[in-house]
Amino acid sequence: MELYAIRRRSAWANAEELEKAAGVSAKVGNEEMPDRVRWIRSYVVAEPDGRLGTICIYQARDIDSIREHARRVGMPGDEVEAIAKTVVVRSDPEEAAQAAG
Repeated sequence: MELYAIRRRSAWANAEELEKAAGVSAKVGNEEMPDRVRWIRSYVVAEPDGRLGTICIYQARDIDSIREHARRVGMPGDEVEAIAKTVVVRSDPEEAAQAAG
């Protein structure tokens, strides 16, 4: 599987909507498409219009699998980019703080 970044702009009105979508997303990926997509992490973005968006990192067989997963979940999946290489300078701050505590 390859690594992909998905930008979902202004997709949710609030954190509750986002959490509900995340639950459906995990279920669809884990139960319906485990051999095609694997959700790695998401960064939640406060959008200029007051809504929430995300930048999601997935492993997937191909872009069509990412789009099919998004369709089944009912969320945007049009802005998808293949990740050529990962460069980690530092761990995500939250993860580093949790590991130290």
